[in-house]
Amino acid sequence: MTATHLYQTGIIGNCSYIAHIHKNTNISWLCWPKFDSSFVFGSMLDEQNGGKCTVLPTTDYTSHQYYIENTNVLRTEITAADGRYRITDFAPRFHLHERYFKPLMLIRKVEPLEGTPRIRVACEPVCNYGKDKMRTAIGSNHIDYMGCEENMRLTTNVSLNYILNEQEFVLNDAKYLIFTYGYDLDAPIVATAEHFLRETTAYWRVWIKHSSIAGFYQPFVIRSALVLKIHQYEDTGAIIAASTTSLPESPGSTRNWDYRYCWLRDSYYVLTSLNHIGHFEEMEKYFNYISDITFDSDKRYQPLYGITGKRNIVEQTLEHLSGYRGEKPIRVGNQAYEHIQNDINGQVLISMLPLYTDHRFVFSERGDSIRWIDGVLKKIEMTIDEKDAGIWEFRNIANTHCYSNLFQWAGAQAALKMAKTIGNQVLEKRAQILIDKAAAHIEACYDEERKVYTNAVGSPHLDASTLQLIMMNYLDPSSQRAKDHLIGLEKELKTEDGLFYRYLHADDFGKPKTTFLICAFWYVEALACVGRVDEAIAAFENIIKYCNHLLLFSEDVDAKSGSQWGNFPQAYSHVGLMNAAYRISTKLDRPVFL
Repeated sequence: MTATHLYQTGIIGNCSYIAHIHKNTNISWLCWPKFDSSFVFGSMLDEQNGGKCTVLPTTDYTSHQYYIENTNVLRTEITAADGRYRITDFAPRFHLHERYFKPLMLIRKVEPLEGTPRIRVACEPVCNYGKDKMRTAIGSNHIDYMGCEENMRLTTNVSLNYILNEQEFVLNDAKYLIFTYGYDLDAPIVATAEHFLRETTAYWRVWIKHSSIAGFYQPFVIRSALVLKIHQYEDTGAIIAASTTSLPESPGSTRNWDYRYCWLRDSYYVLTSLNHIGHFEEMEKYFNYISDITFDSDKRYQPLYGITGKRNIVEQTLEHLSGYRGEKPIRVGNQAYEHIQNDINGQVLISMLPLYTDHRFVFSERGDSIRWIDGVLKKIEMTIDEKDAGIWEFRNIANTHCYSNLFQWAGAQAALKMAKTIGNQVLEKRAQILIDKAAAHIEACYDEERKVYTNAVGSPHLDASTLQLIMMNYLDPSSQRAKDHLIGLEKELKTEDGLFYRYLHADDFGKPKTTFLICAFWYVEALACVGRVDEAIAAFENIIKYCNHLLLFSEDVDAKSGSQWGNFPQAYSHVGLMNAAYRISTKLDRPVFL
């Protein structure tokens, strides 16, 4: 069985930006200067108004795309009647002057492999989400594109007139296209590009070598780790859910969301997965981001913030764009920032727990520990009895959700451990009170007759998020109650092909039509937890078939066709894969590859 792949792109990035490169050589998505800025290339959402940057032959062709092993450096090989050539795309990232060099620079190396291929280079960046095209001005070896927030420059050894006129030419030797945003490249073209390519390749390979990645489906875990790494905006430490907006969850659903922001919940899962493979730098950077937000917040956290900590993520629709496959609306911003989602309090505490309990960190380095823990506990104390929108961000539905209380329970457990570490008995007592309150709300969701926990107090509906009751050890995985709960969920939410729905009841937009990939990976984890390891392995092997040609996963999968839907690649899905692989490896007594 193979999935029908709709998303034929790879991504490159350097923790300052992410770009999508399609198999047809086009830079189909690139937002500059930040993840949540307007795109300068956005044909993913509109082929006419989204601009383009292609390096195409003059005849029919086939395309093969792959990453340089263990890197975020992407290659696209094009084979046409008159020859074959390769495009190497990358975002420079490496150590320089005792810090990371991660400029707003995208480099495309185009080199002949066989024959005498004739190619055309086209470059049409846009502004203001495609409403405006940039003006051009020619320099000696560059083209300036003007009219946006900052000027964008293409420095190249290709004839500038060939590019401006999209004129074909024979590719006899290597050509370089170096895009910069907001500054000029005052350095040699060839030597700079080749030096940056070597250094970037070496950086990513060392990063992977310093990872403790188990041998269980290691290539998939490596790719997922590389994907997650570049979803952190290193300047602030924020981690985005996805680099795209408005790729629909299913055809005609109007569930088209902007995911280019930092969800505190998603960040918890990302940090957990990176922690499993021995990477902690991301956690420490995120601690600074979350600390600024914590001390700037009053009663509650928002579910999401801008990557610079911006609070108001006002949602707007863009009517001038046609949308992916004509799917609308096109949304910029996300109204979910206004929601009440109380699980976030707990996830903030859990995501920071290793900084206090893992002896590889010096907890005394955490400034304002008491103040910070006290601040988050206050948020739980003030919201523990509230109804909320839940993990799935219902827009007009509020309940006492099982999942929300699970993570308030787990967060209070984390606070208890932190308080013990710093020797604060007052915080310990407050944390224990909250543990008991949250547990009472969770137990109020238990259906004695069906032997399963429902999604909310007084609700008959089941929800895949309650798989976490087992994975978070709220339920003893060896207990009959845990095993019964898992059976109840799989009977209702599992598809014939082993995928998993979030839920099947109607929400604000009707009933979900596609499965949610992270839920399928949660199911794998739950199977492993209760001792059904062989079934967990089989389920894992089935799920990973739903990737694209580069082992990249979308948010959603159509259970009937196997096609990918939703924003892409989705951090949640790659987190799910990494955590499921780690859980299985641990059960197999092979947590680290030996």
